[in-house]
Amino acid sequence: MLLNRTSFVTLFAAGMLVSALAQAHPKLVSSTPAEGSEGAAPAKIELHFSENLVTQFSGAKLVMTAMPGMEHSPMAVKAAVSGGGDPKTMVITPASPLTAGTYKVDWRAVSSDTHPITGSVTFKVK
Repeated sequence: MLLNRTSFVTLFAAGMLVSALAQAHPKLVSSTPAEGSEGAAPAKIELHFSENLVTQFSGAKLVMTAMPGMEHSPMAVKAAVSGGGDPKTMVITPASPLTAGTYKVDWRAVSSDTHPITGSVTFKVK
């Protein structure tokens, strides 16, 4: 069946819209500390995304997954999550200094397309 011009334009526009929306998903561009890094305890953890975040629907939790002598399940670490003044940045600030161990930040980022994207960043504190 041949498409008439109006149908073709409509389908083309719909395809472009879907493509544009798919590209609007936020992607983690970088983090401080970096994924897999090992070093001194950071005062804050910064996650930098490719898109502006909708802060009321985005968030993160910090978990200690291992430490010397740790014989129990991962422990949640009390931390505050904020925007950090940059709409593409999420800042996680621990309530107290991090001790030696392995930490994981589980994040959820939502941009203007309203589709949540999740991921994690793991790092070690000496």
